[in-house]
Amino acid sequence: MKTKLKAELLQARLWQERKTVVFLSDFGSSDGAVSAMHGVANAVSNALRLDDLTHEIPQFNIWEASYRLMQAMTYWAAGTVFVCVVDPGVGSNRKSVVALTASGHLVVTPDNGTLTHIAEQVGIVEVREISEQTNRLAGSQRSYTFHGRDVYAYTGSRLAAALVEFEDLGPTLARHVKLKLEKGRIEGENTLVGAIDILDTRYGSLWTNISDEFLDKLGIHFGAMMQVLISKDGRIVYGYPVKLCRGFTEVAKGEPLIYVNSLLNLALALNQGSFATTYGIGTGEGWKITFSVV
Repeated sequence: MKTKLKAELLQARLWQERKTVVFLSDFGSSDGAVSAMHGVANAVSNALRLDDLTHEIPQFNIWEASYRLMQAMTYWAAGTVFVCVVDPGVGSNRKSVVALTASGHLVVTPDNGTLTHIAEQVGIVEVREISEQTNRLAGSQRSYTFHGRDVYAYTGSRLAAALVEFEDLGPTLARHVKLKLEKGRIEGENTLVGAIDILDTRYGSLWTNISDEFLDKLGIHFGAMMQVLISKDGRIVYGYPVKLCRGFTEVAKGEPLIYVNSLLNLALALNQGSFATTYGIGTGEGWKITFSVV
């Protein structure tokens, strides 16, 4: 099935029809780094559409890059090429890769874990290592610390412009780096288990990877009280009963609630407050959350 899907996606060459490149990084917007990547892509082909997912990923935060990439990617048409540059290992022996996803998108990125959430929730058909010696901006061979410009923007735009074939970028990788992810699941008769995928940055809510479909499977309805347990590397940092609500005003100001977020996963918030700041909760590897019916 995977081989058939790969063949169909490669035959369609959706990214060459789409001619769109979307950038994501931890560069911020206070200097010219993002503009330089756009400039490289524009020089490859001024027929490309260039856009940005975000450049405000916290510095070096591979986990958040992985999540934000998955969060936005599937809303873009199949064939869009994503260039993801959160790369604390730049200049080391970490690999550069391009992934063909089951949704028909391409992702150009370091092999450092940024494909984790896509692999888990979308699916990856094939990953190829980018041969950096041949797939890089002319004259950049002496530059070792800006692969976003020299390798990723250059390679992603050449793919989108049909100037290079996916198969010609380098050899197939049997494995790629994945972060440790606590899968959303049901345990026992009344417990939901998962990860804190990300913070709703502006409001400090905790977004999990636990689907609201699990509520139906366990017969849990809005208004129910659920025991919430949050731990980091096995150490409990929060453990109280919280109400499952449709909206924030069902609890008093400053009180916690469980709700279903816009991705239809369970989330935890304070009404008009920041749950993450109040209780010192973070995201990434080692964070685990459980909801049990009281």
